[in-house]
Amino acid sequence: MHYIISKLIVVVLITQVLLVSGCSGFGTFNSILEPEQTNRVTTTGQLDKGESHSARPQIDHIETSSLTNTQQASPEPNPELLVAPVSKVENWITHTIKKGQSLVGILNQYGVSTSESNALVKSSKIARRLQTIQAGRQLRLLLADNKDLLELEYKSNQTETIKISKTDSGFVSNLVSADVTREQSYVYGKIHNSLFTDAKAAGLPDTLIMRLADIFAWDIDFALHIHNGDTFSVLYEQLSIDGKPIGTGDILAAEFINHGKVYRAVRYKDNNNHVNYYSPDGKGLRQAFLRTPVKFSRISSRFSLGRRHPVLNRIRAHKGVDYAAAKGTPVRATGAGKIIHRGRKGGYGKVVILKHGSKYSSLYAHLSNYRKGQHVGSSVKQGDIIGYVGSTGLATGPHLHYEFRVAGVHKNPLTVKLPKSISIPKQELLAFQSQTTPLLQELNKQTNIMLASSSTVK
Repeated sequence: MHYIISKLIVVVLITQVLLVSGCSGFGTFNSILEPEQTNRVTTTGQLDKGESHSARPQIDHIETSSLTNTQQASPEPNPELLVAPVSKVENWITHTIKKGQSLVGILNQYGVSTSESNALVKSSKIARRLQTIQAGRQLRLLLADNKDLLELEYKSNQTETIKISKTDSGFVSNLVSADVTREQSYVYGKIHNSLFTDAKAAGLPDTLIMRLADIFAWDIDFALHIHNGDTFSVLYEQLSIDGKPIGTGDILAAEFINHGKVYRAVRYKDNNNHVNYYSPDGKGLRQAFLRTPVKFSRISSRFSLGRRHPVLNRIRAHKGVDYAAAKGTPVRATGAGKIIHRGRKGGYGKVVILKHGSKYSSLYAHLSNYRKGQHVGSSVKQGDIIGYVGSTGLATGPHLHYEFRVAGVHKNPLTVKLPKSISIPKQELLAFQSQTTPLLQELNKQTNIMLASSSTVK
């Protein structure tokens, strides 16, 4: 009998606790006995459990985590032990950055003082990268009850996240890199119209089409020398994080058959982490000069000593090559050098002239404009943009007039013999072969499979 009375007393005590706390039902009783839980508020203001919630409109979502202290239960039923403990609440806020917003402005929006925001930005080189946050990306902020900023996370690109934590001595910054999986992919195609059009149709991404043109730019003029029926094959990296594709990496190996002549290139990273492309036998593809200063354009007028000038209507030597291209098309320096002229020059219109060492020089005429930040005396690297196609001076339409001089004498840019490239040193050949042979073998394998498949279909 005493045992039954004791049980009834326990039930009565528990019922009273539930009534005091405003809870009812066994599900709530379980939540009191097991107080740890996490609720996520979405942009619609809905809790995951379906309960309504009034959320601030500028917050994408808040993650609320309750931190509790556990106590040792007494053998005797004690109502005080059944009361839910007091929790310290910390809020994770996810904010989608809008156009024109700054980090300091966003932090002020959530109650963080301007002085603290500025201190964060100035705390390290990594933190200073937050001065140029990008619209559309997200900031994650961990705020204390008093609006102190405890932590910040910003995914600056697909592979890197900036993480900043507040400590007693100030802010600590870290750059966290995701584990990127690199897999090999392969594309094969045939030229019918142009490299860009046909490579895109074959499935090669735009960035890699431009890279492919750069790799072979010293041997093939893609504005002039490609023919219907030329073929290309490319082995490249496909990047992913946790199984999700994030883009492409480098071209690992490539082949271009141009009018029956085979050109091959393979990527090699040396001991100093310098990456370049070489022929299979280790000869460098990067020569001192590019063959063409404008990508994917067509030649409208060749080098000639007896051409009739289209504007002056008289025979006048044409000591360069004209490339027809849309106004504003970037013009590249064909070789590393120094700007010795940048301005108008008679019928040339707006001109840039580069000096390449003591022997070579190049001229780029009829420009619509110059690249900002450059001036006479500026050094440029091969491939740097120096201006933009236009029709200034004596020109009938937008095009680039390009001249190449050796020891002050005009030479045909399309046929002049250019300086040789740098090859792999003999002492490094074994390392080169060890790194590149598997890539070339895979390129051959995939090409053979593709050709065999094509012949079977026929």
